[in-house]
Amino acid sequence: MKKIQILGTGCSKCKALAQNAETAAKELQLDFELVKVTNINEIMKFGVMMTPALAVDGQVKVVGKVLSPEEIKNILQ
Repeated sequence: MKKIQILGTGCSKCKALAQNAETAAKELQLDFELVKVTNINEIMKFGVMMTPALAVDGQVKVVGKVLSPEEIKNILQ
């Protein structure tokens, strides 16, 4: 099971990234868990200073932008 983490405080960009990540994972028919990390101290533990950010299985993949579902699929595959 892949663990997809959205790092952000809940802004509109964070929500868009979460939606796109969920869409991408479903389209790939992955077994996944989507976790929203909203606590600023938890976000900082990832070394992320700009949100939103996308992490997969604890590894930060993208910081500071909203990727499309297609771009996220490339990361998840």
